[in-house]
Amino acid sequence: MRALDELIHVDDPAWPEVRELFSDGPAQVEVLPADRAEAERCLVQMQVTVGSTLGALAWHSGGLLVDGWVRVFGGGGGGLPSLARVNAFPADLDPAWYPADGLIVGHDVLGGVFALNGHDPEAAARPGLPGQMIYFAPDSLEWEALETGHSGWVSWLASGGTEGFYRDLRWPGWREEAAALSCDQGFSVFPFLWSKEARDDLAATSRRAVPMREVLGVAADFARQMGPADPGFLGRV
Repeated sequence: MRALDELIHVDDPAWPEVRELFSDGPAQVEVLPADRAEAERCLVQMQVTVGSTLGALAWHSGGLLVDGWVRVFGGGGGGLPSLARVNAFPADLDPAWYPADGLIVGHDVLGGVFALNGHDPEAAARPGLPGQMIYFAPDSLEWEALETGHSGWVSWLASGGTEGFYRDLRWPGWREEAAALSCDQGFSVFPFLWSKEARDDLAATSRRAVPMREVLGVAADFARQMGPADPGFLGRV
């Protein structure tokens, strides 16, 4: 296990390049202030350095709000939970612990979940390669492979990739509605996103702000009942 000093003092820190992505890209990215104690907890348990995008976000930010729609987890702060909280890290450093299903690194306001795929063979129902990004889609109740790593995913977010990705899941006025949410809220949509009614006319659905844990819980329950597989852990918020 490497100590904190070894994780934060590196020759090629990623943060300057990450910040440049946000300033140059078309997406609206808000960088939240980090909680230093939580940031340290994240880095030491994950054993990643600030030379990686994951480590840089955990140490230098409380997380990111991308277009008010996607929440990228970091060191916790500004209303967002930390990577440690979302992934239920042990209260004390545990060298033997790891997130068997994968590391949850982001949520969207509809209950979509972004994760780094785990290495546990029992989680083989999830698509994609170990260590690559996957997405739990709230309109299909299934995991999808994104075929990129964490740094590629962050670059994609900054470059406006969500515009096409969410084309069928956004309605007129979505930006204003999303901006009114607090960081612990998401949208409850009815008829449900996976219903024919929502697919045919998303703008006609009813949407209300509810606690994010409720959005995730409903999606997980329906995935177990109707989907091809139990989606597993979707994050603690």
